[in-house]
Amino acid sequence: MKKYDIFLFDADGTLYDYDMAEANALKIMFANCKLDYSDAIRNKYRQINTKEWEKFEKGEISKEDLQTSRFIRLFDYIGVSCDAMDFNEKYLYELGKGAFLINGALEVCKYIVSQYKKIYIVSNGILATQTSRIKHSRIKDYISDFFVSEHVGFQKPHTSYFDYVFSHIPQVGINNILIIGDSLTADIQGGHNAGIDSCWFNAAGVDNKTGIVPTYEIRELLEVKKFV
Repeated sequence: MKKYDIFLFDADGTLYDYDMAEANALKIMFANCKLDYSDAIRNKYRQINTKEWEKFEKGEISKEDLQTSRFIRLFDYIGVSCDAMDFNEKYLYELGKGAFLINGALEVCKYIVSQYKKIYIVSNGILATQTSRIKHSRIKDYISDFFVSEHVGFQKPHTSYFDYVFSHIPQVGINNILIIGDSLTADIQGGHNAGIDSCWFNAAGVDNKTGIVPTYEIRELLEVKKFV
């Protein structure tokens, strides 16, 4: 089994339990706005949000437009009138407080650093939200740095994003880097584009129908320890 010195972790859905943070933030926001909330509404939001993020990864929509369009579409669906921009701003604040970790995240981060290896977060998420989540999380002291596409100016899977990341990592050698993420189109394709090995965190055990083949595939985050 090949060993690596630098680990690039995606944030949401890989280190952080985004589903839990999302559900918590939506529930709070709907309550604050005195709107009815249900699992069906959350599921519809997730469908809409996924499609908007796919557009962003393809460069078809800006992150600013993404943030409001997802709620415009959701409010249209449930038939309510609400300021999508204001709702999004307050939603992101609540989301940023949701620093819930994926099972095994803390143990894996501790182990990697104990072996004198480095951890970096690579994310397409919202800068303010990711900064807040990292600040409030138990793994913050194990992260050497984090790179959010909003600050970088490019997003995963584009090579320009990874060029920026590599230029800000001391003594980087691409043969010693492993990217770990739950998204085939952003993380794994990004690893391919950048010429580094990739590890698909497929916790749900879904079928890969994309044609994007990761170097490795794992079901539990603790499996990352075998690459250290």
